Amino acid sequence: MRFTETELRGAYVVEPEPRQDMRGFFARLWCEREFAALGLHARVVQVSMSRNLRRGTVRGMHMQLPPSREAKLVSCMRGRIYDVIVDLRPGSPTYLRHFAIELDAERHTALYIPPGMLHGFQTLEDDSEVLYHMSDFHAEHLAFGARWNDPAFGILWPESPQIVILPRDAEYPDFDSDAYLARVAGATARCAAGE
Repeated sequence: MRFTETELRGAYVVEPEPRQDMRGFFARLWCEREFAALGLHARVVQVSMSRNLRRGTVRGMHMQLPPSREAKLVSCMRGRIYDVIVDLRPGSPTYLRHFAIELDAERHTALYIPPGMLHGFQTLEDDSEVLYHMSDFHAEHLAFGARWNDPAFGILWPESPQIVILPRDAEYPDFDSDAYLARVAGATARCAAGE
């Protein structure tokens, strides 16, 4: 696999190196040793998928708050998606900046998302399927979300007029950086105190 770090430190584009022959190809999509060698979360505890029936479907923007250390490896197994992450790590030099990449079933490229980043995507084709490898178990009480089109992030989505989205994801209030940082600081302090 080839790992290329994005402008958001710790987030990587991961490209398989397929071996082709007359049958097709074989490619490794995950290797604990290769991820660990880069200092990335190499433990996978959950693998999930989403099937998205219509082009223009948005899932996100979601993440897990501390004490979760959830990292994700996201790939598109069918169709095409516009995958986006937003850096919400307190103290990060790229705080509130985003990175976007098109993932598709032809190239099999994946995006490694470190803890502390919002993640979401928009489908660019009908019947797109997305595969997620996660390094921590989902905890509903640690779930955090922000609106896909929040002006704080400045994301330009390719299919804006044709959005298919859950009301919950469309109705998040405007992102409040001070409130978010206070919430993360409180959770981190409770963790440190053993609560």
